[in-house]
Amino acid sequence: MMCYPSIDSLVKKVDSKYTLVTLAALRARELTDGQTPLIAHAEGKKPATIALEEIYEGKITYSFSK
Repeated sequence: MMCYPSIDSLVKKVDSKYTLVTLAALRARELTDGQTPLIAHAEGKKPATIALEEIYEGKITYSFSK
C-alpha cells in the first residue's frame, strides 16, 4: 500500500526528515487541540495525515530562529 504523499516528496519540502517529523508532530498537535485543517478533504483523516498533506501542499511552512 502506497502512502500519499510519499516520504520522498515530503522531504523535498523541508531540509531534513527530522524537520519533517517535528513540523508534522507540532501541526498534528494543533489539529488535535481544535485548530481547523488547512486542506479541504480532511474529513475522516487522522491529524498526522492531515499535517503531512498540509506540508506537502505548502500550507505549512517553517523558519529557524536563533
